[in-house]
Amino acid sequence: MDPIVALENLHLLEGGIMTHAGAWLLAEDITRYTLTAGVTCAVLRGVTNTHIIDLKNFTGDICAIYDDCIAYMQAKLNTALIPHARGRDERLELPEDALREAMVNAIAHRDYRSTAKVQVHIFHDRLEIVTPGGLPAGMREEDLGIRSVPRNPLLFGMFHRMGMVEQIGSGIRRIRQECRDYGVEEPVIEVSDNWVVTTFKRQVEHGGQITPHVTEQVPYRYPTSQEQVKPRFGLRPESRPESRPESLELRVLALLIEAPLSKSIIANSLGHRSVSAGLNKVIRALRKDGLIKYTIPEKPGSRLQKYQITKNGRNRLVELVN
Repeated sequence: MDPIVALENLHLLEGGIMTHAGAWLLAEDITRYTLTAGVTCAVLRGVTNTHIIDLKNFTGDICAIYDDCIAYMQAKLNTALIPHARGRDERLELPEDALREAMVNAIAHRDYRSTAKVQVHIFHDRLEIVTPGGLPAGMREEDLGIRSVPRNPLLFGMFHRMGMVEQIGSGIRRIRQECRDYGVEEPVIEVSDNWVVTTFKRQVEHGGQITPHVTEQVPYRYPTSQEQVKPRFGLRPESRPESRPESLELRVLALLIEAPLSKSIIANSLGHRSVSAGLNKVIRALRKDGLIKYTIPEKPGSRLQKYQITKNGRNRLVELVN
């Protein structure tokens, strides 16, 4: 289908002019079109907002902002290494799927006319996702988890098409169920006329201490199934710096040569605690260049999404190694 026709059919383009939803989804910098549409993430000392330790403002397109926010939370929250028969897995202190669902809700349901931004605050004892705008008209606090009234139905519909929202109206229920399954407290959702605040309680141990960040990392191992690649990988130290752009590109392609992997597994295999902004950027570039592709192309935002190397990607990997 012609791209312009497709955009018109999706109501992202009307009369030759981009709609707000279209601009938010496709803009390189969302603040060029809606000044406060970005998201601010911060780590704060203690339990108040007096001392800011780290602050990031994300202003790409909505999907990039979502990815960057999830990566930020993964990087700043604590993790534990869980050993098992096949090695070990990283366990984030809060359920990642619940955080993803809450982040989608904040972006999809916020009031884009508000002069405030969506905010993610990570305190010593809790994580808050603050959404400007209160509840949409026709929605009551007791309706949360029971029914859905999207404030931005066009944007919400696109999220559903992209697999970022699996079932309309199920977001709050899924968040609560994910927390129960994970063995952590369900989040507290506070509603006012101008804000909705979703608070996840962090796991503070006795004495007021939180389990420290994982310092031991799982070293990555290059797959060796392709004979053209095999002789060269043994010469590359695991501590190789990533200052050269092709270094991380090479390592991602090498990991995918044997089997498709999810983004979090790629990060884990590289020895990272979480999916960094740099890794997100490399994966997007590899997809754009046709070197890797989705395993579920019809649902880019699916939680089951993985990446697989293409024929061009294999050729590129050989070039990089040689």
